[in-house]
Amino acid sequence: MSTEVMVTEKKNDDLLAVRCGSVGMITLNRPKALNALSLQMVRDLLNTLLAWRDDPAVLAVAIRGTNKVGRPGTPEGHFGGFCAGGDIRFFYRAALAGDAVLDDFFTEEYTLNYLIQTYPKPFIAFMDGIVMGGGMGISQGARVRIVTEHTKMAMPETQIGLFPDVGGGYFLSRCPGHIGEYLALTGDVIGADEAIRFGLADVKLEVASLPALWEGLAAQTFDSTMALESWITANLKVGSGRFAGLETEFDTYFSLPTVGEIIRALESAKSDWARKTAATLRKRSPLMLHVALEQIRRARTMTLADDLRMERDMVHHCFHLRSGTSSETVEGIRALAVDKDYSPRWNPPRIENVSAEVVRQFFVSPWLPEAHPLRHLGV
Repeated sequence: MSTEVMVTEKKNDDLLAVRCGSVGMITLNRPKALNALSLQMVRDLLNTLLAWRDDPAVLAVAIRGTNKVGRPGTPEGHFGGFCAGGDIRFFYRAALAGDAVLDDFFTEEYTLNYLIQTYPKPFIAFMDGIVMGGGMGISQGARVRIVTEHTKMAMPETQIGLFPDVGGGYFLSRCPGHIGEYLALTGDVIGADEAIRFGLADVKLEVASLPALWEGLAAQTFDSTMALESWITANLKVGSGRFAGLETEFDTYFSLPTVGEIIRALESAKSDWARKTAATLRKRSPLMLHVALEQIRRARTMTLADDLRMERDMVHHCFHLRSGTSSETVEGIRALAVDKDYSPRWNPPRIENVSAEVVRQFFVSPWLPEAHPLRHLGV
């Protein structure tokens, strides 16, 4: 086995990348932050993947996360937690400081999301443990998405006054029926079986089998992409019945035209599930519930590049339509991750108080097409 180190491995590196034989192996190594993505991690991922895309010696890429207990290089340090999303405390600090680096983060993260979704080589994501927000953005484009009995998957952004970004409009809107609206609005956590059924994962494996699989992949030397595909077929038996047995309850409510109609139907229903779901929605940002519903509906007919451009417009407005502490997103992060009082002061405070005009503003681009920060996507 030949090994070429692409990123120098140091004890405190947040991202470890190494080529083993024919495969580029990436480990997210920020376990104390649940592998939340910093700007430097986004940049390192982007640069590494671009280099490997153009390197004929690299036939595939695999990515995993370390957990909060173990250490890199020891068995207990591998897997256990994939990625909890973007670094929301960084968002908070940068937004309050008016730091333009916040804009850089989203532009570069969405560029990374597009690269992974369109990567020309097999990309294998080991989605063990928490896979949320930005973690979904760096895994949903994978050729093989592996989940385990410990996978906890969600797009929980409406809980912090944000919307399911990182291409969430694209991949959630392509879930069967109106499950995408349900996941986008509630932010509910799903497990491996639901993820496969909803089209957000491909294969479920026991977490105990992952270290041997990872090491086995690293130990292989493939003569061609065909040989690599044969290995994937033999070792990762991807299921084909991902749409089988879907519940219709999601469509009953989340196909309704507006958030107001959805919440009224849920609150008037007799089932425990419906009422619990309504209670969850009442805790989310009323404004961003309306914005997220519109996002998913629009994205259903968009290309990936156009969806990411739309989301870049939207995230700009999250921090700039109302800036500083007036931002819905800043307030949501404050309540959840900074002060931790879990009592966000949403504006407006109720679903029924959100105006269509305020929602519409999120979908007006602040840039001309030729000046858009993601104008290069899809070109």
